[in-house]
Amino acid sequence: MKHYFDICEHGACPDGKTINTKAIQEAIDACHQAGGGRVLCGPGVFMTGSLELKSNVDLHLMPGCRIVGSPADYTDFAASGFGFMENGLLGKSPPCLIGAADADNIAITGPGEINGSGLAFYDLGKTDANGHLYVPPRRPRIAMFSNCRRVRLEDASFIDAAFWTFWLRECRDVNIHRIKIRCDIRMCAVDGIDIDSCRNVAVSDCFFETEDDCLAVRAIRAAHGTPAVCENISVNNCVLDSRCNGIRIGCPGDGVIRNCTFSNLVINNSLNNGILFEYPARYLPADGRTPADVHDILFSNIVVNCARWPVKIIVEDGIKLSRLADLSFAHFRIKSGGPCLVQGSPETIIRNVSFSDMAVETTGADAVICRNCQGVKLVNVELANLDRARESA
Repeated sequence: MKHYFDICEHGACPDGKTINTKAIQEAIDACHQAGGGRVLCGPGVFMTGSLELKSNVDLHLMPGCRIVGSPADYTDFAASGFGFMENGLLGKSPPCLIGAADADNIAITGPGEINGSGLAFYDLGKTDANGHLYVPPRRPRIAMFSNCRRVRLEDASFIDAAFWTFWLRECRDVNIHRIKIRCDIRMCAVDGIDIDSCRNVAVSDCFFETEDDCLAVRAIRAAHGTPAVCENISVNNCVLDSRCNGIRIGCPGDGVIRNCTFSNLVINNSLNNGILFEYPARYLPADGRTPADVHDILFSNIVVNCARWPVKIIVEDGIKLSRLADLSFAHFRIKSGGPCLVQGSPETIIRNVSFSDMAVETTGADAVICRNCQGVKLVNVELANLDRARESA
């Protein structure tokens, strides 16, 4: 039985000009029909439109391989639960370069690169006050996986998505190891990995350089009528470099997010925040419900360097969540422009938040702020407010 399928044997041409969608998809299909194996992508630049990854297929990017999205050849990915998210709304499924739905045992591996050609979707002559290029109405992601099991991403680089790099929805048993995600920071809302309503996800030894959230953990209930649960998420030994948030947990309309651990991380942020739990009215779903139930989230052994909030936990007034509780932050070293914030609302009291073995050095007016919360513990927390401009004078 054949277990290796070379895309060049199916007609792919690595000249950086030929559109190889048909050839690469034929290799994936042949591998799948043979019972599984590895699809080999050799050295060179392979231009392609949207591809569908299928069960038991490992798309392997050999050294020197670059798979580059052809801007004119992206197509919408029709899979349950996905929608085009803009200003909190879900609508028609968006385009992506690599999609997978209801697949088992799929992988993207190897030291090569997948490039989303993100800048091609923006008008390079128009920027807003923040230096972002104006947002186009339709932007593709690099990868969207729906209801897949035993997913593996290993060693590859994923460059310049025009929107979120990965959207993993309702996937189980996901292992993400030694990958790199980078984007041009002039683009907008370019996340690294959005882990949405997934179970049993391990992310380790990865490097992120993103314009928006490096990692987002979500349970997007609004995508369809069934309950959403995201649980058993582990993130270890990663470097997260973002202009927005290193890690984001949840939104008001989400379902259950629980049993997540984050350890041995370096979070760098030149403009905004380290770790964010934010529940504002602007992110409410169309039905106005706020069922988010977020608990048992642990962070340990983390270095945060950021311009604003190193840890920001905030529920806007008027927002009533099911629960926001049992959050732990241990062994942190922080240098920031703002304080650690734990701020509930009159409708949502944040409960049982612990800060232990932390050194917080901030240039802001406060080091820690707590409001509308109960059971906040500070154990062996060293605080310093330093006005660096005054010190250097």
